[in-house]
Amino acid sequence: MAGSWRAKAQAGGMLLAFLGWVSSCVTTFVPLWKNLNLELNELEVWTMGLWQVCITREEGVAECQAHGSFLALPPELRISRLLMCLSNGLGLLGCLLAAPGLEGWTPCEDKPELKRWLLLTGGAALGSAGMATLAPVSWVAYNTVLDFWDDTVPDILPRWEFGEATFLGWFAGVFLAAGGLLLACSAHPNRTTSPPVHTCPKTSATRGLARGHHLHPKNADLVI
Repeated sequence: MAGSWRAKAQAGGMLLAFLGWVSSCVTTFVPLWKNLNLELNELEVWTMGLWQVCITREEGVAECQAHGSFLALPPELRISRLLMCLSNGLGLLGCLLAAPGLEGWTPCEDKPELKRWLLLTGGAALGSAGMATLAPVSWVAYNTVLDFWDDTVPDILPRWEFGEATFLGWFAGVFLAAGGLLLACSAHPNRTTSPPVHTCPKTSATRGLARGHHLHPKNADLVI
């Protein structure tokens, strides 16, 4: 029963981790972290990501331009780039480490301690990848909210809003963290307990013989 639960937890953890890693990679490179709709020209939609800014026109044609110098970027974009790349690397490392520790992986079947260590290490890497994804996405979302409600900016100027990559990044971080937690929890060894041995209580006569006492012939019939 416990083995079946661990197998299901490991399968679910690997599925969540893989989906989270793929979503995190997509979030890193798509220019959809912020959206901007111009009221003066509703036929153009501006989108911004960590690496470039794009303009999508009515015809569906998108023109993208990369950001300038890395040092000239705002701090949120610079740190977000580093954290998202770190998250992608940790997510891939966690999946590669946890895969040999799954039940049914035959090359390591005779090494339970190694499988347990691989699951724990892979789960920790995936959990760290989830935190590394949630942190920059939440930071960019927080600054977007502050800029949207900034009273010093005139109302006639357009404001940046949440893009699709923001929500995808949140899902990616949660999936990575949940997958790593499931894999780490499934790494606990089995607790097997031996059945209790029932012993018959010794009679007084048996205890007396065990101590080396001899029964008197007159009392032999009473004992029998």
